[in-house]
Amino acid sequence: MDFVVLEQSEEIATLTLSRGKVNALNGLVVDQLRRHFKQLESNPAVKSVVLTGRGKFFSFGFDIPEFLSFSKEEFADYLTNFTDFYTYLFLYPKPVVAALNGHTIAGGCMMALACDHRVMVTGKAKISLNEMAFGSSVFAGSTEMLRFLVGSANATSVLYSGAMWSAEEARSLGLVQEIATDESLMVQARQAAAKMASNQLPAFASIKSLLRKPVSEVMIRREGQSIKEFVDIWYSETTWANLQNIKIH
Repeated sequence: MDFVVLEQSEEIATLTLSRGKVNALNGLVVDQLRRHFKQLESNPAVKSVVLTGRGKFFSFGFDIPEFLSFSKEEFADYLTNFTDFYTYLFLYPKPVVAALNGHTIAGGCMMALACDHRVMVTGKAKISLNEMAFGSSVFAGSTEMLRFLVGSANATSVLYSGAMWSAEEARSLGLVQEIATDESLMVQARQAAAKMASNQLPAFASIKSLLRKPVSEVMIRREGQSIKEFVDIWYSETTWANLQNIKIH
């Protein structure tokens, strides 16, 4: 089953997460996203990509009920795949705009952080790295991407609080660059994608790499140990009990 829908109009490709009511992430979704991005990377007709979701969620993050049946080794393998993907997205040579159509939580927020530009719908939608709220940690890569975008002080506020931020609050923190109505979200996202794509792509890719490669080197160096710590905390007695109470469907 396809959980990622691809559409192309002129030089902009749009990838839409479409899995259940909350677009929860699992191994299949990550693999489909990676496959689409790889194909678009090598397609000369595509100059930029918009990543969005269907419904009231961009993404809830991990499909926690599914992962409760995983062994530690299976879960660690998934986390390695997921963090490898957002590192790939963080360094993607073409512009990527996240059109945050609704709630953007935990792993969904991490994917959004990896993009070049974020437009978020105003209203009830929230964005959060809320792992602290249920006793989980985050990853070295997600921490470095957050610090790169919002600075150390705001990154500390986001991670320590686990708060759910509105679009307006997220813009003030630097988590998103634009806010939009439901009606204007995709128009603004496509405008941002088209503007970045109007540059010479080799120059864009080079400058993006100069900005982000040093960050990614820290991400990659520290990611393995952070995944191990994440797994140990995830399977700890208190956090495991909290996870049992999370319902997403």
